[in-house]
Amino acid sequence: MSNLIKSLFAFAAFGFLFTSCSEEINSNIEISEGVIQQLEEMGFNPEGIEKIEEGYLIERDIVITDEFLQNHGPETNVPNVEQYSTNNLVSTNGSRNITMYADEGRRGYSPAMIAGLDEAIRRFNAENLEITFSRITNKRAADIEMTRLSKRDERRGVLGSAGFPTAGGDPYGEIKMSGILESSYGLSTDGIATIIAHEMGHCIGFRHTDYFDRSISCGGATSNEGSGGVGANHIPGTPTGASLNAASWMLSCTDGSDRPFNNDDQTALDFLY
Repeated sequence: MSNLIKSLFAFAAFGFLFTSCSEEINSNIEISEGVIQQLEEMGFNPEGIEKIEEGYLIERDIVITDEFLQNHGPETNVPNVEQYSTNNLVSTNGSRNITMYADEGRRGYSPAMIAGLDEAIRRFNAENLEITFSRITNKRAADIEMTRLSKRDERRGVLGSAGFPTAGGDPYGEIKMSGILESSYGLSTDGIATIIAHEMGHCIGFRHTDYFDRSISCGGATSNEGSGGVGANHIPGTPTGASLNAASWMLSCTDGSDRPFNNDDQTALDFLY
């Protein structure tokens, strides 16, 4: 699998750049020093930050909105442990179904992408959590809409992006995904499902498993994402550290292979939901 696929996750929170089919990331827009300083004080690593319609894209797949920047303060340091969640989680009241919509129209998704979404949904539902997912055909009624990246971003290797739950206990409302994971990269249904499930994980409050050192899955120099004001809270019952061999579905980067929930992922899901 090419290194291009590894840029997928921001896999964010996180590993990529994404936008809906109607918007473009403009890397020529200058980011103010004030925004960069605020992100650094919050604990985020602003290297590679880009301006998008919703706000800012960092760590290749994490969306930070302007509203978020206005309402969050400096970071709180956390230990280097494996599974992390954000401060905000989805409210379930004992049971909650999260509905998802994906466009299957002309500029929408192929049957292979829809099959990947359905498999990602099946994986979560098989865990018997207090949250379940279902795919619906009514866009307006969906809690999470899966929109397609612009052709520009698809061509430059962007795979997907998402944000974190709201303070009111709702999942993040949009996942942006490449529509060429099968046709250009040759990903299987399971590989596509892994990427979509990763972004769904962000939407319900999961940080990257290798949050404290993205080089574990992405290679390169050591890079700590920081708590970023959203929280990077250790999930009890999960081990210290992270490894590429453990193949958590929430590792920052991917090679496009299948990563179903491992034992620690299942422990984390069960603890939160």
